[in-house]
Amino acid sequence: MSAGATISQQQFATTALNTRMAFVLELARRLHQYGTTAPRLEMAVAGVAQRLGLSADVWSSPTAVIISFADLAQGEESVATTTQVVRLPPGEVNLERLCQADDIADRAIAGELGLREGFRLLRELGRPDSRREKIGLIASHGLSAACIAALFLHSSWVDLVVAALIGTIIGCITLAAAARPQLAVASDAISALVATTVAILASAFIVPLAIKSVVLSSLIILIPGMSLTTAVREISSQHLVSGMARMGGAMATLLKLTFGVIAATELCSALGITARDFALPPLPAWTDYPVLLIAAIAFAILFRAARRDWPAVIAAVVVGYLATRWGGEISTSLPGAPVGVFLGGLLLGALANIYARYAHRPGAVIREPGILLLVPGSVGFRSMSLLLERDTSLGLDAGLLLVTLLVSLVAGLMFGDLLISPRRSL
Repeated sequence: MSAGATISQQQFATTALNTRMAFVLELARRLHQYGTTAPRLEMAVAGVAQRLGLSADVWSSPTAVIISFADLAQGEESVATTTQVVRLPPGEVNLERLCQADDIADRAIAGELGLREGFRLLRELGRPDSRREKIGLIASHGLSAACIAALFLHSSWVDLVVAALIGTIIGCITLAAAARPQLAVASDAISALVATTVAILASAFIVPLAIKSVVLSSLIILIPGMSLTTAVREISSQHLVSGMARMGGAMATLLKLTFGVIAATELCSALGITARDFALPPLPAWTDYPVLLIAAIAFAILFRAARRDWPAVIAAVVVGYLATRWGGEISTSLPGAPVGVFLGGLLLGALANIYARYAHRPGAVIREPGILLLVPGSVGFRSMSLLLERDTSLGLDAGLLLVTLLVSLVAGLMFGDLLISPRRSL
């Protein structure tokens, strides 16, 4: 144990045990709520507990956190006397509040902030989103859908407009589901049903569309590519329970989305509504760069990054996309996509650790939005759709590609940590 840690423990030795445990427990609650992965949460909470003179055995899963506390003042024979179980819904990334929780913990450990005051500030982070934040979240869904349609599906400007409109509608459904537990259970299927129905109606009565591209891009925010990636990261770090639970949740989401799309297609077919599935000329290649910038801004809003972190988020999204694209182009011995995804993950993993080291902010500010364009969620959705349509051969091919891309991305992030070792848990 370092001398600094010993001094810190002595500093908090006179603080009530319940006060220290309450602070650590509330910190764990907030880190989980704001999308921290199991290995990083367990490391961060155990480290903070030790600085406060506690020994904490932490177990995190997507829906619960369990912490056993022991007082280090009892010496080597200390045993856990208190175990706390906190039941939580799966967290969502909120970079601004994650950074605030990290700052509160740092200030409390440094003695700049009392633990009771720190506990109060952590509790205040659980406040509901403001009207401005809700409007920004809805708008980010629409912008993200349009940008994905342009960057990856090379759609026409008409497809982009319809995808943005449907994405905005889905943003409203997502926001409404957040306050209604019964709606939240079925919100993914409802969103897919609405997205497909609107796309078919628009194509049948207004203007021909590339239906599959429009539906896929409008649903891209709901497709659990991030969850699949996080699950593989947790499994690879031997957090098997959390990783498998998260994987199961992601697969359930894919099934609900696929069901919604198929149900809407069959419903429109039964009513005699036939879409004019026609691909209009795509946007010119030079539009990729302004669209990429707009996508980066949309992701900064979507992940609720603080304004001071916007430049870092935008740079991470641009670097991740360009590195993946360049890696795919230079690959000659292997298919381009896995090589590009590996390179993108490698750069983002290293850059996240550099940012955390010198900016004293969580590396998640770089890592989470940066890999959003790299995660293969759309491949998983396509695999599920093909399998449910009984196209087994193509479905299995898409599933194999999904596994390859997930392994490539996670390997890139792991090698990024080896290239630049992380000095912060988050």
